[in-house]
Amino acid sequence: MTVNASFCKVINKFFPVPVHPFNLANEGKQSYAEWQFERGEETIRFFRNFTTTEEMFKDKIVLDIGCGAGGKTLYYATLGAKVVFGIDPVEKYKEEATQLATKKGLQDITTFITGDAAKMPFESNVIDTIIMNDAMEHVDDPVAVLNECYRVLRKGGKLYINFPPYHHPYGAHLSDVIGIPWVHKLFDEPTLVQVYKDLVQKYPDANERINFRIGKKQGGSEYFSYINKMTLERFDRILGIVPFQVLYHEYVPLRPYFKTLSILPVFQEYFVKMVVCVLEKASTKTHTSIYDETNA
Repeated sequence: MTVNASFCKVINKFFPVPVHPFNLANEGKQSYAEWQFERGEETIRFFRNFTTTEEMFKDKIVLDIGCGAGGKTLYYATLGAKVVFGIDPVEKYKEEATQLATKKGLQDITTFITGDAAKMPFESNVIDTIIMNDAMEHVDDPVAVLNECYRVLRKGGKLYINFPPYHHPYGAHLSDVIGIPWVHKLFDEPTLVQVYKDLVQKYPDANERINFRIGKKQGGSEYFSYINKMTLERFDRILGIVPFQVLYHEYVPLRPYFKTLSILPVFQEYFVKMVVCVLEKASTKTHTSIYDETNA
């Protein structure tokens, strides 16, 4: 292990690890699916300034992209949706989601799919509402995924996106074992790969977590393939090239007292807690959205 990796491990001892669903599951306290269901309301609360739960879900055909173990998908099903689909690339999550659906009595209005959100098994113009909660920072090809969302949405259908940007204090998505805020700004990726692989060994699912988060580049070097390092700047560039109409776009600060820092160009990448965005499949892309008015 390198000197930098050892130093990172020493510093990490002074920072408690946030509550994480993987650790809760290991401890037998709560399954990942149950944790998601319990936090279902939290996944949509940032849209309250724009719309209502009824508008998002009532009698709608809903698609949850990056559904994980399906807990939040099932929560959406309790909000009056006609039917809810959940899609995630991780194969094992489908079984956990299906089991909780049966337990909740929601199996008849929910369907879980293992697949790629850039190539979804739906006909065009069939979905009313798409939710991408904590998913935009994980998809391999964000533009392809958004274009696919546009294809499957009905005209007038809406895509609700919220995600923490890459420079968020825990934007590295390693907080199941590393509690240091902005650790990915303090140490390079090879160092963090070493540290993560070492610290996770204490858990029975160590190899599973490593395979879940870490991939290999063509040259053989390891990197965190679980995230695409989505920044505010990159997301804004993507919004400019996809066919959607942007109806709502907000940067939620880490804390209310960071509001000013969250809007200053030099600091906002580091002090934004959540990007919140609502896109619509309209007949044409115009320039009369809330986004245009507030970010001109």
